[in-house]
Amino acid sequence: MTETLRCQIERITFTNPENGYTIAKAAIPGSTGRSTVVGILPDIAEGEMLELSGEWSTHPKFGRQFKLAGFKTIAPDSVFAIEKYLGSGLIKGIGPHFARKLVERFGVETLNVIDSDPDKLGEVPGIGEKRADMIKAAWQTQMGIRKVMMFLQEYGVGLATAARIYRRYGQATITLLKENPFRLADEVHGIGFKTADAIARTMGIAHDSPLRAEAGLLYTLESMTNEGHCFYPYVELLDKCVDMLGIERDGALKGFARIFEQRKVVVEDLNTADADFKPDNKAVYPAWLHAAESGVARRIKALASGKSLFSTTNADHAIAWVQQATGISLAPKQAEGVRAALKKKVLVITGGPGTGKTTMIKAVLAIFKKTTDKIVMAAPTGRAAKRLAESTGHAVKTIHRLLEWDFKEQGFKCTMANQLDAHACIVDEVSMVDTSLMYHLLLAIPDHAVLVLVGDAHQLPSVGAGTVLADIMRSGAVPVVELTEIFRQAMGSRIVTNAHRINSGDMPELSQPGADTPQDFFFFENSDPMDVRAAIIDLVTKRIPDKFNLDPLKDIMVLSPMHKGEIGTAMLNAALQEALNPHGRELARGGRCFREGDKIMQVQNNYDKDVFNGDLGFIRTIDPEEQTVEVLFDGRAVSYDFTELDDLMLAYAISIHKSQGSEYPAVIIPVHTTHFIMLQRTLLYTAVTRAKKLAVLVGTKKALSIAVKNDATRRRFTLLAQRLQARE
Repeated sequence: MTETLRCQIERITFTNPENGYTIAKAAIPGSTGRSTVVGILPDIAEGEMLELSGEWSTHPKFGRQFKLAGFKTIAPDSVFAIEKYLGSGLIKGIGPHFARKLVERFGVETLNVIDSDPDKLGEVPGIGEKRADMIKAAWQTQMGIRKVMMFLQEYGVGLATAARIYRRYGQATITLLKENPFRLADEVHGIGFKTADAIARTMGIAHDSPLRAEAGLLYTLESMTNEGHCFYPYVELLDKCVDMLGIERDGALKGFARIFEQRKVVVEDLNTADADFKPDNKAVYPAWLHAAESGVARRIKALASGKSLFSTTNADHAIAWVQQATGISLAPKQAEGVRAALKKKVLVITGGPGTGKTTMIKAVLAIFKKTTDKIVMAAPTGRAAKRLAESTGHAVKTIHRLLEWDFKEQGFKCTMANQLDAHACIVDEVSMVDTSLMYHLLLAIPDHAVLVLVGDAHQLPSVGAGTVLADIMRSGAVPVVELTEIFRQAMGSRIVTNAHRINSGDMPELSQPGADTPQDFFFFENSDPMDVRAAIIDLVTKRIPDKFNLDPLKDIMVLSPMHKGEIGTAMLNAALQEALNPHGRELARGGRCFREGDKIMQVQNNYDKDVFNGDLGFIRTIDPEEQTVEVLFDGRAVSYDFTELDDLMLAYAISIHKSQGSEYPAVIIPVHTTHFIMLQRTLLYTAVTRAKKLAVLVGTKKALSIAVKNDATRRRFTLLAQRLQARE
């Protein structure tokens, strides 16, 4: 029998990050003790008052619980509830201490005082003018969010998402969304078209509205961009949109005409000789991505032309000198690469692990330095930059930091109009540089400079759109030096030899290493996903630290192919957090739990904070009164407001894609058929090559065999190679 009851959430004991399923302890008026509530409760915080609908049931193991069918948020109305609500950290400036002081002074009128007569806050000991102003501002923001929350709640949008929407639009939120709810999908991170479409449908926007078709097309094109495509074929784009929206083709055509007229897209002819494309088809680009891809081709051609500053250097003398001066011994292919770096304006150096890419960079750098000190070096991630700096002894910046973000202008300071003061630019880990970032980098490099691009062409392509390194190599527009010889010191590592076996389509050597065999690659067979997860927890917390003297937090990273499932990153993070950091001060937000001491990762570029996608850090403090979380990134403290926590994720386990450009002393990789869709050779190769000292695979030989044999890589639609080949 369905009941309706009021309660206050006192403790969230479990949340499934995949679907928002929550188990919470709640205080229910008239009931003694705390009752258990179970069901979908996305974005709910401890201290919140809710009106629940559902029914009571008795679980055979956990006893009586209220099974949730629906809920809505309400204002607390008792002294106890108000104190719990204010003390939960929902209102900046009020923690448990001041929550108690406020209700002692104002009782059940506390919320009315904050809302209608905030000048009285100064009557509470310890609340000065500054804190009172903070509380007033936070309360107004919270009330704005609450209005938005109540407006959006019937569409399944929770508190954390409502906060993001409110942060984007402020007091105008409801008005703007009533005019065009589809703008959410385009303008607010983390809100997809489906949510916006549900809101629009409830608001009465017609199923075949041109506004809906326009938004659906842009969403479809953006989805393809998120899958790595720079463009998408026109016919297939329309087909996808028609299927997704359930509209007539004529409606999709009208929507396309609107976005074309607004110059949100660019359309180009496709090469009909390509079997992947239908005759007379067109390439549809988001306008910004068309500008980026065209710009990459234009800048590479400009940089490749002209005479190199180093072209007069005697290559044979330089190679002899650098070997004597540095103790480096160059193999024939490496020497060939040095010669090319001295003669050519743009050069690609590629090769797998242990083939001497870094050695060659050191040789080229040393020779360049004999002519000029204006040499810049960069890499896509902080870890890759740090690793290259340690290897070469030369300053290395991330590409983002090299280009310098301008907070006021909201763009990079280093542009075509303000280029880098450089005679040479060496960029490592180029396989993970997407089209947009490469465009901005190339704009900042002066035409007279030499550009050396270094990367492993067999690794995963960039997370962002494009296959820049592969396209440049495929185009034939610039020379490519491919290093294939595995050097003797690298041959002593089973990580290196097995990575090359995987890349060649051969099963890695899985036998238990003997006394004379390198102790750096292990495989443990487990067929049940729960057993795989348990084995990973044991490896992280006990076996690896005990045997190899590695820190479980700083030195070990779990790399999973997927986010979902028993051995996906979401569930692994929850289990590893509980095993490694069960007692830190806690903050529950948006179905996630952060604790002081947690290992986290930044998942969005934030130029204002100078932190970027993929940066790893540790939570130092959580302040419920100031509503801030302080994170240490390589010893540098960065402060986050509670409303900014969508930029962070737990990072005890991360996706293999997120690991690109990084190395870790030890990596653990679940390899299981539950990840069937992601069992690919390139993915496995990338994961194994992230390991510096130790790689451990846990799963089944069947899954490992599937991954090794699956060399099929999904084509990304890009025309960069053709643009590089074309004559202007």
